[in-house]
Amino acid sequence: MAFIDEARFFVKAGDGGNGCVSFRREKYVPKGGPNGGDGGKGGDVIIIAKNGLQSLIDFRYRSHFKAERGGHGKGKDMHGRGGKNCIVHVPVGSIIKDSDSDTVLVDLATDGETFLAAQGGDGGMGNPHFSSGTNRTPRIATNGKIGDEHWLKIELKLIADVGLVGLPNAGKSTLLSQLSAANPKVAAYPFTTLEPQLGVLNFKFNDPCIIADIPGLVEGAHNGVGLGHKFLRHVERTSIILHIIDVADENVKENHSIIANELLSYKEELADRTQILVLNKIDLIDESLLKELEDIFKTYCNDVVSISGLAGLGIEHLKEKIAEKLDENELSEI
Repeated sequence: MAFIDEARFFVKAGDGGNGCVSFRREKYVPKGGPNGGDGGKGGDVIIIAKNGLQSLIDFRYRSHFKAERGGHGKGKDMHGRGGKNCIVHVPVGSIIKDSDSDTVLVDLATDGETFLAAQGGDGGMGNPHFSSGTNRTPRIATNGKIGDEHWLKIELKLIADVGLVGLPNAGKSTLLSQLSAANPKVAAYPFTTLEPQLGVLNFKFNDPCIIADIPGLVEGAHNGVGLGHKFLRHVERTSIILHIIDVADENVKENHSIIANELLSYKEELADRTQILVLNKIDLIDESLLKELEDIFKTYCNDVVSISGLAGLGIEHLKEKIAEKLDENELSEI
């Protein structure tokens, strides 16, 4: 299934039903009073965040959402029924924006959270509302109000416990397949991953956690280079960042700096996020170089774990480190 994380869509609430002009017609009462019913309220368009949805794929096939109009009033004081609401389910983590101004209207960060995207129009008034001492037979009723309508934009920020970041071909997809049952595309060339991938990491003694593999970032990503903004926003909600570094690359130190700077430039608060530096592809270098690199990177980060995603080396230790950091974060929130 394709991963869609942004879309533009149109919402139209139902118009209110019209009020009715009617008079009682009873035996022996040839000129009965007014009894026209009111129109029903138009339906609303309501957006609801729902767990289990991970993509905006539905918006690829449907871009217009319209609620039902209210029923018209009838004689004998019969009011029109209210129009049915239009319910739109979106993934938890969806941000709704005004399409024209790009203003954020709501951030749907919890399951079941709702947003009134378009309000239905009120129903019109029947002619009894216009009866008075000087006008006992009013032939006036009002039409229902027009329901709200506008274009909106939706963006999805994945809600994951752990986010994998790094340069293209750092080995993130291979690591995701080792840590979870996810089956991402893996190949020995850059930009194999073109959209975020999710996996579930299971522990022996801890609750499972969600891992998001963010497509490879490049220098200038915080300015949108290489779809940087599109990818970086998925890191914002992660509680732990796994920075994957290819130690077999001769520019390993510079590569680390590129990603660190991109994260900091995109959002300064990411610098304070719990981070684990993962030195990957250790099977391709000798032990002395690995020891040297470990010592260097420990000056940047307290938590450095050496692994080989392809050979499966150090994976269990990395899982233990992730569980440890998740527990620390949970305790710090109490």
